[in-house]
This record gives sequence, structure tokens and C-alpha cells, in this order.
Amino acid sequence: MLFSAFILGLLGSFHCVGMCGPIAFMLPVDQSNQVKKISQIAIYHFGRLLAYSIIGLVFGLIGKSLNIFGYQQQLSIIIGILMILVVVIPQKTFNKYNFSKPIYKLISKVKSALGSALKKKTMDTFLTIGFLNGFLPCGLVYMALFAAIASGNALNGSLYMAVFGLGTIPLMTTAIYFSQFLKGTARQRIQKAIPVFVVLIGALFIIRGMGLGIPYLSPTPISDLVSNGLDCH
Repeated sequence: MLFSAFILGLLGSFHCVGMCGPIAFMLPVDQSNQVKKISQIAIYHFGRLLAYSIIGLVFGLIGKSLNIFGYQQQLSIIIGILMILVVVIPQKTFNKYNFSKPIYKLISKVKSALGSALKKKTMDTFLTIGFLNGFLPCGLVYMALFAAIASGNALNGSLYMAVFGLGTIPLMTTAIYFSQFLKGTARQRIQKAIPVFVVLIGALFIIRGMGLGIPYLSPTPISDLVSNGLDCH
């Protein structure tokens, strides 16, 4: 599942560049000092990973609470179905609803803080920009959060989101250095591949939730193992 997090971040970063690319392009990096520039970019990415990890921690706790009540398998199946539905249902259907409206004020404050931070050039500014960037609404982040909930506990949820963030680093860094590299048919082809991969991840979560007894992929639930053990005695 962690491998899927990295690939989702890697492929999804083509979407991220479209959403967060302008922020990356506007980073007040020191163009005259390459060592300093690299450290500034690294701090920016660390801020994003920190934000993703915190979000994953919170949603992992939600998954853990559901797991305590014995809903982990059902949750994994439901989340897998949701991930597939998000891809299958036409985008115009979602556009009819503003899911960000309940937190519109919070998002506005984040954007405002980002605008202020982009005007500064201190090292802590890059941490602030990256951290705030991680809280901006993004469809691919939502997909990763689904998986964080299904992870079953806070640590796994945080780790899943951190690995997802790691997957976005190569392309987001490329966006800072070579924005023209991200144009053309290659980007369009990878954009088309993203929904396919999201469906595959959704299918994996469904299979995992079914508890088919397949090691690593769909392990047998512990409750079933305990029950079988009792039956043997």
C-alpha cells in the first residue's frame, strides 16, 4: 500500500503542478547561489511533507476508531468503491457541488498567508509556504486521504501521506527548475493514466477488505484466524 502511495504521488504530481505549480514557480529562491537554492527547495518540500503527515495522522485516527468497532474491512471496501466512483462519475457532476464551501474561510486564510509568505525570503518562509501549500484543497490529496483512513491507525495514516508527498517531490522540483519541461504530449498522456491508476488502487482496497487470505494483498482477518483456532480446539 505504501508503494501505491508513492506512485499515486508521482503520477498525481502532474495534476499537482497544475494546481500548485504557480506557487512553486513563485518561490523566492536565491537564483545566485545554487547550494542555498537547493536547501530552500528542500525546506519547502519538508513543509509540505509535514502538513501531509499531520493530515494523515488525523485521518488515520479516524480509521483507527472505526477499526476498534470492527469496521476495518468494510471501510477498506467502501473507500475502494469511493475512489473508483470519483473517477467514473463525470467531472461536471462534481462541479455542481462546492465541497470546499464549508471550509471556504479557512482556505481563504491559507491563501492569504501564502501570499504574505511569498513576499519574504527568510529560510523559515520556505517551511511556512510548504506547510500551507499542503493544506490547499486537491483532488489527489483527497484520494490519498481515503487511503489514510483505510490504513487503520494514526501512524500508518501519517506514513501513507508522507510517502505520497515524497512521490510528488521529483516533478514539483522539476517545475521549479524547468517549467517548460512539463509541457507537451507526455504530460497529457500521464494525466490520462492517473484515473486508471486511481481505479487500480481502489480495486486493491476492495480486494484487501474482502479478506481472501492472500498474503500481503488480502490477508485473512485476525478475528477469523482466532475463530478458526478456537474451532480446532
